[in-house]
Amino acid sequence: MSSLGPLPSPPLPTTSFLTIPSIFSKFPLYPLPFTSSSSCSRVVCHGGSKVQHVASDLKFVLHDALDASGIDTVHAREAREEFCSQIQRFTDIDKQTSICINRCVDLGRTALYIAAEDDSLVSHSSVPLPVDAFIGRLDDLSMDYCPHYRPEYDSSPEKFLESIERFLYVHKGFSRSNANLSEARSLYLNSVLTHRTGSAAMLSLIYSEILKMLRLWGLLCFDAEIFFPHDVHTLPKGYHKLKSKESDQAHVMTSGNILVEILNNLKHAFWPFQHDHTKTLFLRAAHAANCVDGSDFVGESGSHIASAKAAQHRLDRGVWTSVRFGDMRRSLSACERLILLKNDANELRDYSVLLYHCGLFEQSLQYLKKYQELKNSLTQVTSSNSLSSLEEDVVYKLMTRLNLILMEHGWSQPSYARNFLSNYSEPW
Repeated sequence: MSSLGPLPSPPLPTTSFLTIPSIFSKFPLYPLPFTSSSSCSRVVCHGGSKVQHVASDLKFVLHDALDASGIDTVHAREAREEFCSQIQRFTDIDKQTSICINRCVDLGRTALYIAAEDDSLVSHSSVPLPVDAFIGRLDDLSMDYCPHYRPEYDSSPEKFLESIERFLYVHKGFSRSNANLSEARSLYLNSVLTHRTGSAAMLSLIYSEILKMLRLWGLLCFDAEIFFPHDVHTLPKGYHKLKSKESDQAHVMTSGNILVEILNNLKHAFWPFQHDHTKTLFLRAAHAANCVDGSDFVGESGSHIASAKAAQHRLDRGVWTSVRFGDMRRSLSACERLILLKNDANELRDYSVLLYHCGLFEQSLQYLKKYQELKNSLTQVTSSNSLSSLEEDVVYKLMTRLNLILMEHGWSQPSYARNFLSNYSEPW
């Protein structure tokens, strides 16, 4: 069955996750279907080219939509601006620089601005996340290592790196989180520094920050690299770059890729459609769009239907207790930052389908058109596998549906529309 199926009249979802009021479109928003500080200096550069992101002529919607619902986004906007000020220092060369030697973008600070924005979105706190305090805590890790340093390590890079890993993973107790990344605290740098459990990306980032500070202090006198694990259990490890093998290149994490990895982890963890992990994120959301009128639940599993109805019941009562149904706010924020960070057409497509589920049909269509424009302008050969063909077919049908919705006359706002943002405060 097609992921979008036939093109019915504008859908009115029957299950809900989140409603965001729109200030951009005359069309209403409908509920979603589903399921101490150190005195040492940081190494930062103050130059670089501006980031030319793929949607420079389009406007992001998340902060304005939250403002329209009465939620103060001052701190979220400030964190986003600081995030942009960091990534604007990237050049194409900087993005390909190893995280161990990057000097242009303060990766630790950038990761904390990601956490600061999301913290403001879900906690509605009147004070911002104390980024500088966590920067101090990150720097203190490097300083705390100094008593563990021995002069004989200068002659043995392997022993030097082993001592850092013993310090980080044994003495300080940092560990790898579970494979499914279901715990939000393993995905944000401030929480990882507090709870000492994190994703591979976060542990690699912390490791690299220690190496950069030790190099600054003259304790690291050889070229070191971090082995970024692609499995679900291995810890990031250091190795002497001069003794590296060709196979190690696939495990080198660059400055641009580490931020993409962090944001992709957030995007996957908070994607509002968590059922059927055999599908891509886009196809999951498109499939949910085909199940909004009730009749399309034919053929769905009983657990899927029960989960959707249970989510609806909890949200109707204002109870947010399940972490298995994602978070539209943090999914949207991750998508927006990925669009700012990299020229990947798929990010526009994924952002568009989320806007569709928020009822922002005009903006959804704009981003979908931008996706097609960018994709058609690319010179590289597009994959012709069955999954890619299915996704392109779904994109075409989604665009057709959006055009029909926007051409529909006399389509009025439903008498009952809910807003689950206004009086909600969610702890981390």
